[in-house]
Amino acid sequence: MVKGLQGFSWTMLLLFCAIQELGAWAMHTAVEGPGLGQPGDPALLAGSRVKRGWVWNQFFVVEEYTGTEPLYVGKIHSDSDEGDGSIKYTISGEGAGTIFLIDEITGDIHATERLDREQKTFYTLRAQARDRQTDQLLEPESEFIIKVQDINDSEPRFLEGPYIGSVAELSPIGTSVMQVMASDADDPTYGSSARVVYSVLEGEQHFTVDSKTGVIRTAVADLDRETQDRYEVVIRATDMAGQLGGLSGSTTVTIVITDVNDNPPRFPQKMYQFSVIETAPVGTAIGRVKAEDSDVGENTDMTYQVKDEEGVEMFKVTTDSNTQEAVITVQKPLDYESKKVHTVVVEALNKFVDPRFVDLGTFRDQTIVRVSVLDVDEPPEFRPPSNLMEVQEDAHVGSVVGVITALDPDTANHPVRYAIDRSTDTERIFDIDANTGAIVTGKVLDRETAGWHNITVLAMEADNHSQVSRASLRIRILDVNDNPPELATPYEAAVCEDAKPGQLIHTISVVDRDEPQSGHRFYFTLAPEATNNHHFSLLDIKDNTAAVHTQRMGFNRQEQDVFLLPILVVDSGPPALSSTGTLTIRVCGCDSDGAIQSCNSTAYVVSATLSPGALIALLVCVLILVVLVLLILTLKRHHKSHLTAEDDEDMRDNVIKYNDEGGGEQDTEAYDMSALRSLYDFSEIKGGDGGGGPGEGIPSRNPASELHALPQWVQSPDLDFSVFKDYICRKVEQADEDLSVPPYDSFQTYAFEGSDSPVPSLSSINTWSSGSEQDFSYLGGWGPRFRQLAALYTGRRGEEDSEES
Repeated sequence: MVKGLQGFSWTMLLLFCAIQELGAWAMHTAVEGPGLGQPGDPALLAGSRVKRGWVWNQFFVVEEYTGTEPLYVGKIHSDSDEGDGSIKYTISGEGAGTIFLIDEITGDIHATERLDREQKTFYTLRAQARDRQTDQLLEPESEFIIKVQDINDSEPRFLEGPYIGSVAELSPIGTSVMQVMASDADDPTYGSSARVVYSVLEGEQHFTVDSKTGVIRTAVADLDRETQDRYEVVIRATDMAGQLGGLSGSTTVTIVITDVNDNPPRFPQKMYQFSVIETAPVGTAIGRVKAEDSDVGENTDMTYQVKDEEGVEMFKVTTDSNTQEAVITVQKPLDYESKKVHTVVVEALNKFVDPRFVDLGTFRDQTIVRVSVLDVDEPPEFRPPSNLMEVQEDAHVGSVVGVITALDPDTANHPVRYAIDRSTDTERIFDIDANTGAIVTGKVLDRETAGWHNITVLAMEADNHSQVSRASLRIRILDVNDNPPELATPYEAAVCEDAKPGQLIHTISVVDRDEPQSGHRFYFTLAPEATNNHHFSLLDIKDNTAAVHTQRMGFNRQEQDVFLLPILVVDSGPPALSSTGTLTIRVCGCDSDGAIQSCNSTAYVVSATLSPGALIALLVCVLILVVLVLLILTLKRHHKSHLTAEDDEDMRDNVIKYNDEGGGEQDTEAYDMSALRSLYDFSEIKGGDGGGGPGEGIPSRNPASELHALPQWVQSPDLDFSVFKDYICRKVEQADEDLSVPPYDSFQTYAFEGSDSPVPSLSSINTWSSGSEQDFSYLGGWGPRFRQLAALYTGRRGEEDSEES
């Protein structure tokens, strides 16, 4: 049968080729049109019109030709061809010289290779007619097409497979499942080679397919997912509209039966029992219960609720969306002493109910849950449960951040101690008072390094550290403006030598590590050392950027090829901080379009371009400052030497204050008597008897004693005061000449006591230097403190008596 069909096909093919060749022969009919004429024709050279020479039509060639000889395609011919072989025919384009060959003399075209229309449907070529002697074109080059004729050699194919479709269970007959489509590579415009019809090979008892559209539909109404959840259906596609001899292909379609909510939920048990300690915090999960449902997907989604009033108050039921379990949690704090057992009624119902299946029964169920409360020793509880504190980053070490409080809920009400879990604060940035719970800073804070700190605070009973409660505390470091703004990058810019005033050189921006609540606002200006430059200007754009423009006409690289422009950036504070950045501007050579050609690298600071007058004024100021410093140092040194010279003559420095009694005769180190002795060195006293007899002018001295006799100042005409007079006059002259020395208000001399006192003097000095007849034996009864004094006077008196005798 197949061999007969093949023979029939080849017979039809040969017949078609014969008809085509006859059509090509008929194309030799002449048509009026432009032509090239014979080579060398004067009319041709003059541009006159001649009769058109090209005569042909569209060519066809059958695909999949298996003959041994080249397949004749067609013939090109010019009516100027007289058959003498003077015209040479050539072709160019797609396949010329490889797939298609042309006879240069006759213009016959043959195909030398087997063609496939599914790979290429047509070929575009160009034909030329040339003079064989001069190789000049006799006709204008013309384009023609060789079209590949289709045969039914491609079977339908399902290109989008594998196919997977779905349909809900219990769907009515004729419910559309999906559509399949087969593609045929044959030419749909020629014959029935590409006309496809569909049919079901396997699964026809449950599904059907539309022969023209390929839509698969249900054939029964009792598809049950719980019985069978998928079907394998084989669909066949046949070309030639399903006629005998057509080619076919098949594919397998997997049809999944989707679920509908046709089964209610059911609890496996009618009672569940759980236990929980009384210290369980609110939200603690006590247990889980689950109602079973034969459905799948969202049809098993359930909601659980507590039905009794007691359970609603103490417990909460939520649904785990992943497992569809009822999670029973504590809603209020439990107390073993108040109630030991709680009973809760839990109800389960489907979230999505299909109204088509309501008549199957109620889609809900109930169960009882008994919760037993266990008695435990409760740890301290934090009150209030605030977990956020704030502190300024410039807070001093030891500043209080906040106070956290915890209480023992037991009736014993044990004292609570606090601590910080150091695993959450390894750097010990914060400390806590163990008794009060006050949290203080332990180190200097820096928001730019760490803006948030998460620490864990521990509260425990003072006598039972195993009862520990933990509270997470988040400490936010509030920002203060402690970082100055800085240029975003080390900016560099270039300016052409022929730049004009006002030309934009560069736009700069800054960064600031601080984060003020009102946002950043930066102010730009030239640094003080660059305010006098006449080369560039800085414009604050008011959007936290600034633009640098030229301020003069043209630059000269030979004079200066680099400018360093210091820019002062100030933030909005408070307090306002600033920093100075430098913009490097290079003077470059540019072409006529402004493109930079070359730049040098020698740097000059903008501030160095100050005017000569400004530089001279700056040097003069520095010189004046140096002179002032030297003058002050000279005056201080002169004043110091002047005071040192006067120290030896200033009587105020020789005044000895002696208004304390001291420690008695045994205290020999309380006062330095050498200071008194060094004031004057008198070898004798002129004309004074020291209160002795009238004949004595020189006081008696004990050569063996270390005590020096001091003069007794009495009113005597023989005393010489010229020394004091000269000293006073010299001081007055110095005070008049030196205006910086304050004058003395008065000068008083206390060199003598005046008239005699009714009370006799106890001075050992005066008594020793006189020949008094007084009896000092009573000094022996004054105690041990005056023992040495009594020995001196009584011993001296005894010596005098022996001398008189």
